[in-house]
Amino acid sequence: MSVLVHSEYGVTLVGGADFATTDLQDALSLAPCLVAADGGANMLADAGHSPQAIIGDIDSLRSDLRHRMHDKIHKIDEQDSTDFDKCLTRIDAPFVLALGFSGSRLDHTLAAMSSLVRFGSSRVVLVAEHDICFVAPPHLTLDTTKGQRVSLFPMGQCAGRSTGLFWPIDGLDFTPSGVIGTSNIAVTTQATLAFDSPRMLVLLPHAQLRSTIAALMASPDWQG
Repeated sequence: MSVLVHSEYGVTLVGGADFATTDLQDALSLAPCLVAADGGANMLADAGHSPQAIIGDIDSLRSDLRHRMHDKIHKIDEQDSTDFDKCLTRIDAPFVLALGFSGSRLDHTLAAMSSLVRFGSSRVVLVAEHDICFVAPPHLTLDTTKGQRVSLFPMGQCAGRSTGLFWPIDGLDFTPSGVIGTSNIAVTTQATLAFDSPRMLVLLPHAQLRSTIAALMASPDWQG
């Protein structure tokens, strides 16, 4: 599968769901390479931005943009993957910040979360209105504030260890239909997490985005 976007910097990847302009500005300050997933280019055009590439099956892109941005379009016709999947498998970058993949449609949000686990990289971060979400790497050290929410949700069977959380996770067997770890709380200014497989999603307050990227870049990824 050929890589379509190479970047030595982080990539801001935009989908077709709503996002705040301030969130886009924050993402671009961290990840200046801008890419659209199909109809995400419509959202960017409305916000006054032009992506470096548009990747997807191109069934949602406005006709005026198809004409104006034809040289940036990478059409992938197969229907066995989402546009988010198509982008993640064709971007080579240190990390990806994904906006516009969550919102009022829960099926879109769940599909995006499934994609995070399917590709098994902790360096893809979903950015939503109030939260950020990513796959926990094998080991992670987070800067936290006392009382801050640290939610964990398993997308498959997994186990781990923690320090700095009100409810330690050591010895727990996590599954989506059994033990989960939502609404845990940090009790110190630093929390550590370790897991045995790339199946645990970590959900943190949106304000933790910048420090989380730094923590993820300092941690080993499941894909090296």
